[in-house]
Amino acid sequence: MTKKFIIIIIGLLCLTACGGAKLSVADEQMQRGEFYDASRTYRKIYNRLTKREERLQRGEVALKMAECYRRLGQDARASAAYQNAIRYGAADSMATLRLAQSLHAEGKYAPAINAYKEFLALAPDNQEAATGLAGAEQARQLREQPTRYVVRQHKLVNSRRSDYAPMFLGADGDQLFYTTTNEKVKGDNRSEITGTKKPDIWVMRKNEQGQWQKPESAEGELNTEVEEGICSFSPDGQTMYLTRARREPNASTTVEIFTSQRSDASWSAPQKFEITADTLSSYGHPAVSPDGNWLYFSSDMPGGQGGYDLWRINLKERAGSLENLGEFINTPGNEQFPYMRTDSLLYFSTDGRPGLGGLDIFRAQMTPSGAWRVENMGVPMNSAGDDFGITFDPTGSERGFFSSSRGDARGYDHIYTFELPDLQIWISGWVIDRDEEPVANAIIRIVGNDGSNQKAIGKDDGSFRFPLQRGVSYTMLAGAKGYLNARQEFTSDTAEEDAEYGVDFILASINKPVVVENIFYDFDKATLRPESKDALDEMVKILRENPNVTIEMASHTDRWGSDEYNLKLSGRRADSVINYLIAAGIEPDRLQPQGYGKSRPKVITKKLAREFPQFEEGTELTPEFIETLSEEDQDAADQINRRTEFQVLSIDYKML
Repeated sequence: MTKKFIIIIIGLLCLTACGGAKLSVADEQMQRGEFYDASRTYRKIYNRLTKREERLQRGEVALKMAECYRRLGQDARASAAYQNAIRYGAADSMATLRLAQSLHAEGKYAPAINAYKEFLALAPDNQEAATGLAGAEQARQLREQPTRYVVRQHKLVNSRRSDYAPMFLGADGDQLFYTTTNEKVKGDNRSEITGTKKPDIWVMRKNEQGQWQKPESAEGELNTEVEEGICSFSPDGQTMYLTRARREPNASTTVEIFTSQRSDASWSAPQKFEITADTLSSYGHPAVSPDGNWLYFSSDMPGGQGGYDLWRINLKERAGSLENLGEFINTPGNEQFPYMRTDSLLYFSTDGRPGLGGLDIFRAQMTPSGAWRVENMGVPMNSAGDDFGITFDPTGSERGFFSSSRGDARGYDHIYTFELPDLQIWISGWVIDRDEEPVANAIIRIVGNDGSNQKAIGKDDGSFRFPLQRGVSYTMLAGAKGYLNARQEFTSDTAEEDAEYGVDFILASINKPVVVENIFYDFDKATLRPESKDALDEMVKILRENPNVTIEMASHTDRWGSDEYNLKLSGRRADSVINYLIAAGIEPDRLQPQGYGKSRPKVITKKLAREFPQFEEGTELTPEFIETLSEEDQDAADQINRRTEFQVLSIDYKML
C-alpha cells in the first residue's frame, strides 16, 4: 500500500442523491481515512443502483469507491471503478488523472499514457499529470534495460498479509526487524483503513550456521493493540525509533514517531519523540544516520515542497536543528521511507518523480557542492507497484531487503531480497498450477535461435534454473504429466553485463475444471465486457500451445433466479466465449460450450481458502450453505460461484 501509517485525507464531492444512512456512513468512513471499510460500504450502495435513472448516482459512488481502492493500493479495482465513474458521467475533473495513475500502477503503460494525455489536454499545466506521463513513457525503456540486481520474494519472512519496511539491527546482519499485519499480531481488531489486523514489529534472526529462522514478535512491551511499525535504530542498537498511529473517534488518523529502549533482547513501552508542537501534521518513517547524529523522517508539516517531504532533526542538539532536505530531494509529490546508507548516500521512495508506478526507490548521492544527484534504481528494484523501505546488509555487500506490493492485486506488501551478483546470465523461476501449488518434476525445455537446446527437470518445489547467453532469443516450454503445456519467449540482454531473468509457468490441469479468471459480462446479459480481453487472449494462447486438446467451456451462475433462467443465461455466456475463441482462429470442433446455471456449486480449493479464509477447503457452496452465512460472506460465496471455467475433454485431437 502506498502510504504506510501516513494517510492522506482528501475531499470528495458530496453525493446528495441516493441518500440514506449507509451513504452517510461511507462518507464519514472515507473522511476518517477508513478506506477499507468505506470501500465495502460504497460497493454495497453501488450494487444497489441498477436503474437507468440512477446512472449518475452510480457513477458518483463508483468515483468514491475508486478513491478508496487507490488508497488501498488495489490498482486493478481502482482502474475499473474510475472507468465506471467516467462512463456513468461522474462530474469530477480529476477522475481521468486518477484513472491514468491507477493504470500506471497496474503496469498498463499504453492506456495510462493515453489517459494522461487526455487529462493534460484539459489541464496542460498540471505537474502531477506531466510527471506521471513522463514516468509511463520511460517505464517501457526501464523495463527493457534492467539492472544487474537480482530480486526475489523472501519466502520465510512473508505472510499472507502485508509485510514491509525491513531494517537490520547491529553490524553483523543477523537480525532483521520489519512491520507485519499477519494473523498472529497482537490485538483482535482489524484496521478500518486496510481491513487487515493492525501492524506490529517482528524480528527474524539467523542461527549459528547463518540461516534465517522463523520470525517472531519483538520481545517486551513494544507491540500493543494499536498500530506500530517502520523502525530504525541508533548505531549502538539500544534505541529504536518507530512510527505509531494515533486513532481518535471521529477524527482522521495521524502518525507520530516514538522511541523504545532495549534491555537485552526486550524492548520497553514506546515513548513519544517530540519534533514540533504541531499536532495536526504526521511524522513517520524514522531513519537514523549512520553516525547517530541525525534523524531523517517524512512529514506533511507546513514549509515543505508539497505532499510528504523528507526532513531531518539533530538528535544531539534538537532545538533549532529541524530542516527540510530541499528541492533537490523533495517534490510536490510524496517523499517517504528514507534510509541513510552513509552520510552522503540517501535512499528513499517517492511518487513525485517519473517512475514505473506508485512509489519507486531512488538513490541520492550528495555532490561536493552540497546538492544531491538523484537517480531511479530501475528494474527489477522498482515495479509498477509500490517499492519502498530498503535496507542494506551492514557487512557492506551490495545486498539487502526491501518491500513491494508488486503482483498483489489485494494491495498487500511483501518483503524481497536484492543482490548485485557476480556477472552471469541465468533464467530461473517456478512451475505452479492454477491453485498456486508447485508442480513437481516438470520438464522445461529452452531453445535459442543460436541453435542451443537445453532440457531440465524442475525440482520438487517447482523451481528451475538455466544458464543463458547474451543477445539470444529463447523459446521456453514447460510441461508435466496431467497438465497442459505453457510457453514463454524472451531475448536476453545484449549489454556487456550479466543478469538474471525470472520466468514463471502456470500450468492448467487436464483432470479437473480450471477457472478462467477475469471474464466479465454485462449485468444480466451474455455480452463480454472489454476488460475480459486479456483473460480470453490468454485462453487462446493456451489452446494454441496445446493443439491436440479439446475442451468444454462452461459458464456457471450464482443461486439467484430460476433454474431455467440461469441455464439459459449461462449457456449464452458460454457461447459468447466460444465465439471469441473461434474468431481468434481456434477450430470450432475443439470447443464445446456448456451452461450449467447454478447446478454445480463451487467446491472451495486450497487457493480459494487462502483468498477467502472464512471458507474451509472442501466446502461446497450450495444455496443451503450460503443462506447460513452473513450478508458479506454470502456476497463472497455468490461471487465464487459466478465463474467461467474449462475442462479438458481429450488430448488426441487430429493425432490419428
